[in-house]
Amino acid sequence: MLKEVLFLLVGFFILIKGADKFVEGASKIAAKFHIPQIVIGLTIVAFGTSAPEAAISITSAMAGSVDLAVGNVIGSNIMNILLILGIAGILAPLGLKKNTYRYEIPFVMVITLVLVVLGKLGNSIDFMDGVILWVIFLGFMYYLYRLVKSGEGSVDEIEELDEKDTFPKLIIFAIGGIVAIVVGSDLTIDSATAIATTLGVSERLIGLTIVAFGTSLPELITSAMAALKGKTDITIGNIIGSNIFNILFVLGTTALVSPTAITFESSFIVDGLVAIGALILFFVCINSELKLRKSGAIIMLLTYVAYFVSLL
Repeated sequence: MLKEVLFLLVGFFILIKGADKFVEGASKIAAKFHIPQIVIGLTIVAFGTSAPEAAISITSAMAGSVDLAVGNVIGSNIMNILLILGIAGILAPLGLKKNTYRYEIPFVMVITLVLVVLGKLGNSIDFMDGVILWVIFLGFMYYLYRLVKSGEGSVDEIEELDEKDTFPKLIIFAIGGIVAIVVGSDLTIDSATAIATTLGVSERLIGLTIVAFGTSLPELITSAMAALKGKTDITIGNIIGSNIFNILFVLGTTALVSPTAITFESSFIVDGLVAIGALILFFVCINSELKLRKSGAIIMLLTYVAYFVSLL
Protein backbone atom coordinates (compact mmCIF):
# COMPACT_ATOMS: atom_id res chain seq x y z
CA MET A 1 0.00 0.00 0.00
CA LEU A 2 2.82 2.41 0.95
CA LYS A 3 4.61 1.61 -2.30
CA GLU A 4 1.47 2.42 -4.35
CA VAL A 5 1.03 5.76 -2.55
CA LEU A 6 4.69 6.61 -3.24
CA PHE A 7 4.30 5.69 -6.93
CA LEU A 8 1.14 7.82 -7.08
CA LEU A 9 3.00 10.86 -5.71
CA VAL A 10 5.97 10.29 -8.02
CA GLY A 11 3.60 9.89 -10.96
CA PHE A 12 1.84 13.16 -10.14
CA PHE A 13 5.19 14.95 -9.78
CA ILE A 14 6.39 13.74 -13.18
CA LEU A 15 3.04 14.69 -14.71
CA ILE A 16 3.21 18.21 -13.29
CA LYS A 17 6.84 18.84 -14.29
CA GLY A 18 6.23 17.35 -17.72
CA ALA A 19 3.15 19.49 -18.31
CA ASP A 20 4.97 22.57 -17.00
CA LYS A 21 7.89 22.16 -19.42
CA PHE A 22 5.56 21.33 -22.30
CA VAL A 23 3.46 24.44 -21.70
CA GLU A 24 6.55 26.63 -21.37
CA GLY A 25 8.12 25.30 -24.55
CA ALA A 26 4.94 25.17 -26.64
CA SER A 27 3.67 28.58 -25.48
CA LYS A 28 6.93 30.29 -26.37
CA ILE A 29 7.06 28.55 -29.72
CA ALA A 30 3.56 29.90 -30.38
CA ALA A 31 4.68 33.35 -29.20
CA LYS A 32 7.38 33.38 -31.86
CA PHE A 33 4.58 33.26 -34.43
CA HIS A 34 2.74 36.20 -32.78
CA ILE A 35 -0.41 34.29 -31.81
CA PRO A 36 -2.73 36.23 -29.39
CA GLN A 37 -2.78 35.26 -25.72
CA ILE A 38 -6.42 34.09 -25.66
CA VAL A 39 -5.76 31.70 -28.55
CA ILE A 40 -2.60 30.41 -26.85
CA GLY A 41 -4.70 29.74 -23.74
CA LEU A 42 -7.43 27.97 -25.71
CA THR A 43 -5.01 25.80 -27.68
CA ILE A 44 -1.35 25.33 -26.72
CA VAL A 45 -1.70 25.83 -22.96
CA ALA A 46 -5.06 24.03 -22.85
CA PHE A 47 -3.66 21.05 -24.74
CA GLY A 48 -0.56 20.95 -22.57
CA THR A 49 -2.48 21.02 -19.31
CA SER A 50 -4.99 18.49 -20.68
CA ALA A 51 -2.20 16.11 -21.66
CA PRO A 52 -2.27 14.31 -18.26
CA GLU A 53 -6.02 13.67 -18.64
CA ALA A 54 -5.40 12.45 -22.19
CA ALA A 55 -2.57 10.14 -21.21
CA ILE A 56 -4.39 8.70 -18.18
CA SER A 57 -7.78 8.30 -19.85
CA ILE A 58 -6.38 6.64 -22.98
CA THR A 59 -4.04 4.42 -20.97
CA SER A 60 -6.79 3.40 -18.55
CA ALA A 61 -9.23 2.62 -21.37
CA MET A 62 -6.64 0.44 -23.11
CA ALA A 63 -6.10 -1.36 -19.79
CA GLY A 64 -9.84 -1.87 -19.29
CA SER A 65 -10.28 0.67 -16.44
CA VAL A 66 -13.03 2.54 -18.27
CA ASP A 67 -14.66 4.07 -15.17
CA LEU A 68 -11.40 5.86 -14.46
CA ALA A 69 -11.31 7.27 -18.00
CA VAL A 70 -14.76 8.91 -17.91
CA GLY A 71 -14.63 9.86 -14.22
CA ASN A 72 -11.23 11.49 -14.69
CA VAL A 73 -12.47 13.74 -17.51
CA ILE A 74 -15.79 14.77 -15.92
CA GLY A 75 -14.18 15.18 -12.49
CA SER A 76 -11.40 17.32 -13.95
CA ASN A 77 -13.90 19.55 -15.76
CA ILE A 78 -15.92 20.15 -12.59
CA MET A 79 -12.71 20.84 -10.66
CA ASN A 80 -11.42 23.18 -13.38
CA ILE A 81 -14.47 25.45 -13.18
CA LEU A 82 -15.35 25.46 -9.48
CA LEU A 83 -12.00 24.89 -7.77
CA ILE A 84 -9.34 26.26 -10.12
CA LEU A 85 -11.23 29.30 -11.42
CA GLY A 86 -12.39 29.84 -7.83
CA ILE A 87 -8.82 29.95 -6.55
CA ALA A 88 -7.62 32.08 -9.48
CA GLY A 89 -10.56 34.47 -8.97
CA ILE A 90 -9.58 34.96 -5.33
CA LEU A 91 -5.99 35.75 -6.33
CA ALA A 92 -7.05 38.37 -8.90
CA PRO A 93 -10.21 39.54 -10.72
CA LEU A 94 -10.62 37.51 -13.92
CA GLY A 95 -11.81 39.40 -16.96
CA LEU A 96 -13.53 37.61 -19.85
CA LYS A 97 -13.58 38.51 -23.52
CA LYS A 98 -17.00 38.83 -25.16
CA ASN A 99 -16.30 35.85 -27.43
CA THR A 100 -15.53 33.66 -24.41
CA TYR A 101 -18.70 34.79 -22.61
CA ARG A 102 -21.02 34.53 -25.62
CA TYR A 103 -19.65 31.49 -27.44
CA GLU A 104 -16.95 29.44 -25.73
CA ILE A 105 -18.55 28.91 -22.30
CA PRO A 106 -21.97 28.01 -23.82
CA PHE A 107 -20.08 25.70 -26.21
CA VAL A 108 -18.65 23.79 -23.24
CA MET A 109 -22.20 23.44 -21.84
CA VAL A 110 -23.43 22.06 -25.18
CA ILE A 111 -20.64 19.49 -25.62
CA THR A 112 -21.03 18.35 -22.00
CA LEU A 113 -24.74 17.77 -22.70
CA VAL A 114 -23.80 15.97 -25.94
CA LEU A 115 -21.50 13.68 -23.93
CA VAL A 116 -24.28 12.90 -21.43
CA VAL A 117 -26.78 12.18 -24.22
CA LEU A 118 -24.36 9.94 -26.15
CA GLY A 119 -23.53 8.05 -22.97
CA LYS A 120 -27.20 7.69 -22.00
CA LEU A 121 -28.36 6.44 -25.41
CA GLY A 122 -26.18 3.34 -25.45
CA ASN A 123 -24.98 3.27 -21.85
CA SER A 124 -21.50 3.60 -23.35
CA ILE A 125 -19.19 5.78 -25.44
CA ASP A 126 -18.27 3.71 -28.50
CA PHE A 127 -16.26 4.20 -31.69
CA MET A 128 -19.01 6.13 -33.51
CA ASP A 129 -19.44 8.41 -30.50
CA GLY A 130 -15.70 9.05 -30.68
CA VAL A 131 -16.10 10.03 -34.35
CA ILE A 132 -18.90 12.47 -33.42
CA LEU A 133 -16.77 14.07 -30.68
CA TRP A 134 -13.83 14.39 -33.07
CA VAL A 135 -15.96 16.02 -35.77
CA ILE A 136 -17.11 18.61 -33.22
CA PHE A 137 -13.48 19.04 -32.11
CA LEU A 138 -12.38 19.78 -35.69
CA GLY A 139 -15.20 22.32 -35.92
CA PHE A 140 -13.88 24.02 -32.76
CA MET A 141 -10.36 24.14 -34.24
CA TYR A 142 -11.80 25.84 -37.33
CA TYR A 143 -13.51 28.38 -35.04
CA LEU A 144 -10.13 29.13 -33.45
CA TYR A 145 -8.60 29.53 -36.90
CA ARG A 146 -11.26 32.12 -37.71
CA LEU A 147 -10.57 33.77 -34.35
CA VAL A 148 -6.91 34.25 -35.26
CA LYS A 149 -7.77 35.48 -38.76
CA SER A 150 -10.19 38.05 -37.33
CA GLY A 151 -7.44 39.46 -35.10
CA GLU A 152 -9.08 38.65 -31.75
CA GLY A 153 -6.60 39.60 -29.03
CA SER A 154 -3.52 41.73 -29.48
CA VAL A 155 0.06 40.84 -30.25
CA ASP A 156 1.42 42.79 -27.27
CA GLU A 157 -0.36 40.33 -24.94
CA ILE A 158 2.01 37.55 -25.95
CA GLU A 159 4.64 36.34 -23.52
CA GLU A 160 7.99 38.07 -23.92
CA LEU A 161 10.95 36.03 -25.15
CA ASP A 162 14.63 36.50 -24.33
CA GLU A 163 17.89 35.37 -25.91
CA LYS A 164 17.84 32.12 -23.90
CA ASP A 165 14.60 31.02 -25.56
CA THR A 166 16.21 29.44 -28.59
CA PHE A 167 14.04 27.36 -30.91
CA PRO A 168 15.95 24.07 -30.29
CA LYS A 169 15.64 24.57 -26.51
CA LEU A 170 11.90 25.15 -26.74
CA ILE A 171 11.48 22.07 -28.95
CA ILE A 172 13.35 19.97 -26.36
CA PHE A 173 11.11 21.34 -23.58
CA ALA A 174 7.97 20.49 -25.55
CA ILE A 175 9.03 16.96 -26.55
CA GLY A 176 10.59 16.20 -23.15
CA GLY A 177 7.41 17.38 -21.44
CA ILE A 178 5.25 15.00 -23.49
CA VAL A 179 7.57 12.06 -22.67
CA ALA A 180 7.39 12.89 -18.94
CA ILE A 181 3.59 13.10 -19.15
CA VAL A 182 3.37 9.61 -20.68
CA VAL A 183 5.72 8.12 -18.06
CA GLY A 184 3.91 9.88 -15.22
CA SER A 185 0.53 8.70 -16.48
CA ASP A 186 1.64 5.07 -16.42
CA LEU A 187 2.75 5.36 -12.79
CA THR A 188 -0.41 7.24 -11.78
CA ILE A 189 -2.92 4.91 -13.41
CA ASP A 190 -1.28 1.75 -12.03
CA SER A 191 -0.95 3.05 -8.47
CA ALA A 192 -4.43 4.68 -8.39
CA THR A 193 -6.08 1.47 -9.57
CA ALA A 194 -4.12 -0.56 -6.99
CA ILE A 195 -5.10 1.80 -4.17
CA ALA A 196 -8.77 1.68 -5.24
CA THR A 197 -8.69 -2.12 -5.21
CA THR A 198 -6.97 -2.28 -1.81
CA LEU A 199 -9.38 0.16 -0.15
CA GLY A 200 -12.45 -1.25 -1.88
CA VAL A 201 -13.23 2.18 -3.31
CA SER A 202 -14.94 2.41 -6.71
CA GLU A 203 -12.89 3.52 -9.71
CA ARG A 204 -15.54 6.20 -10.33
CA LEU A 205 -14.81 7.87 -6.99
CA ILE A 206 -11.04 7.59 -7.45
CA GLY A 207 -11.37 9.08 -10.94
CA LEU A 208 -13.64 11.92 -9.82
CA THR A 209 -11.41 12.92 -6.89
CA ILE A 210 -7.78 11.76 -6.52
CA VAL A 211 -6.88 11.28 -10.18
CA ALA A 212 -8.96 14.28 -11.28
CA PHE A 213 -7.13 16.50 -8.78
CA GLY A 214 -3.73 15.16 -9.80
CA THR A 215 -4.34 15.72 -13.50
CA SER A 216 -5.86 19.16 -12.81
CA LEU A 217 -2.75 20.38 -10.99
CA PRO A 218 -1.16 21.68 -14.23
CA GLU A 219 -4.30 23.77 -14.87
CA LEU A 220 -4.20 25.01 -11.26
CA ILE A 221 -0.54 26.00 -11.38
CA THR A 222 -0.80 27.60 -14.84
CA SER A 223 -4.03 29.48 -14.07
CA ALA A 224 -2.90 30.71 -10.64
CA MET A 225 0.42 32.02 -12.00
CA ALA A 226 -1.30 33.66 -14.98
CA ALA A 227 -3.83 35.34 -12.67
CA LEU A 228 -1.07 36.68 -10.41
CA LYS A 229 0.74 38.07 -13.47
CA GLY A 230 -2.47 39.72 -14.71
CA LYS A 231 -2.70 37.49 -17.81
CA THR A 232 -6.38 36.65 -17.36
CA ASP A 233 -6.78 35.63 -21.01
CA ILE A 234 -4.37 32.77 -20.36
CA THR A 235 -6.23 31.83 -17.15
CA ILE A 236 -9.73 31.75 -18.67
CA GLY A 237 -8.55 30.34 -21.99
CA ASN A 238 -6.62 27.58 -20.23
CA ILE A 239 -9.63 26.37 -18.22
CA ILE A 240 -12.28 26.69 -20.94
CA GLY A 241 -9.91 25.22 -23.52
CA SER A 242 -8.95 22.36 -21.20
CA ASN A 243 -12.61 21.43 -20.63
CA ILE A 244 -13.20 21.42 -24.39
CA PHE A 245 -10.09 19.31 -25.03
CA ASN A 246 -11.03 16.91 -22.21
CA ILE A 247 -14.42 16.07 -23.70
CA LEU A 248 -13.78 16.27 -27.44
CA PHE A 249 -10.13 15.29 -27.79
CA VAL A 250 -9.47 13.14 -24.71
CA LEU A 251 -12.72 11.15 -24.56
CA GLY A 252 -13.10 11.24 -28.35
CA THR A 253 -9.63 9.76 -28.86
CA THR A 254 -10.14 7.30 -25.99
CA ALA A 255 -13.32 6.00 -27.65
CA LEU A 256 -11.54 5.65 -30.99
CA VAL A 257 -8.56 3.65 -29.65
CA SER A 258 -10.28 1.65 -26.89
CA PRO A 259 -10.65 -2.04 -27.82
CA THR A 260 -14.14 -2.02 -26.25
CA ALA A 261 -16.87 0.59 -25.76
CA ILE A 262 -16.39 2.79 -22.71
CA THR A 263 -19.11 1.98 -20.17
CA PHE A 264 -21.14 5.05 -19.22
CA GLU A 265 -22.71 4.39 -15.82
CA SER A 266 -25.94 6.12 -14.86
CA SER A 267 -24.01 7.92 -12.11
CA PHE A 268 -21.97 9.72 -14.79
CA ILE A 269 -25.19 11.40 -15.94
CA VAL A 270 -25.42 13.10 -12.55
CA ASP A 271 -21.74 14.05 -12.72
CA GLY A 272 -22.24 15.47 -16.23
CA LEU A 273 -25.19 17.57 -15.05
CA VAL A 274 -23.06 18.82 -12.15
CA ALA A 275 -20.43 19.90 -14.72
CA ILE A 276 -23.11 21.84 -16.62
CA GLY A 277 -24.37 23.32 -13.34
CA ALA A 278 -20.83 24.47 -12.53
CA LEU A 279 -20.70 26.39 -15.83
CA ILE A 280 -24.11 27.96 -15.15
CA LEU A 281 -22.90 29.06 -11.71
CA PHE A 282 -19.78 30.54 -13.34
CA PHE A 283 -22.09 32.53 -15.64
CA VAL A 284 -24.11 33.76 -12.65
CA CYS A 285 -20.98 34.84 -10.77
CA ILE A 286 -19.70 36.97 -13.68
CA ASN A 287 -20.66 40.62 -13.17
CA SER A 288 -21.83 43.23 -15.70
CA GLU A 289 -18.20 44.15 -16.45
CA LEU A 290 -17.55 40.54 -17.55
CA LYS A 291 -15.32 39.88 -14.53
CA LEU A 292 -15.21 37.14 -11.93
CA ARG A 293 -14.45 38.89 -8.65
CA LYS A 294 -13.53 37.51 -5.23
CA SER A 295 -17.12 37.18 -3.94
CA GLY A 296 -18.17 35.05 -6.91
CA ALA A 297 -14.97 33.01 -6.71
CA ILE A 298 -15.67 32.19 -3.04
CA ILE A 299 -19.19 31.01 -3.92
CA MET A 300 -17.71 28.69 -6.57
CA LEU A 301 -15.17 27.29 -4.12
CA LEU A 302 -17.83 26.62 -1.48
CA THR A 303 -19.95 24.86 -4.12
CA TYR A 304 -17.02 22.58 -4.97
CA VAL A 305 -16.53 21.76 -1.30
CA ALA A 306 -20.22 20.78 -1.08
CA TYR A 307 -19.88 18.60 -4.20
CA PHE A 308 -16.74 16.92 -2.87
CA VAL A 309 -18.45 16.16 0.47
CA SER A 310 -21.42 14.67 -1.41
CA LEU A 311 -19.05 12.32 -3.26
CA LEU A 312 -17.63 11.07 0.03
